[in-house]
Amino acid sequence: METFLLEGHPFVALCDLLKHQGWADCGGAAKALIAEGLVEVDGQIETRKRCKIVAEQVVNFNGSKVVVKAGLSPEIA
Repeated sequence: METFLLEGHPFVALCDLLKHQGWADCGGAAKALIAEGLVEVDGQIETRKRCKIVAEQVVNFNGSKVVVKAGLSPEIA
């Protein structure tokens, strides 16, 4: 299971998360996947495109899972 860090933000929109994960090429594609009922949040199908995903939620798409965590990525020196 992959991890997505919120980088100090309180949430990430579901359609944006799909783009960040590389599961959708663009926002329109992400919104279409969500509208078709192909994305699950915490084991339930989610059809709200701008659904606010917060820390500790798990998003599943096409056999891939990501857990959202509060926190910042370490700086690369």
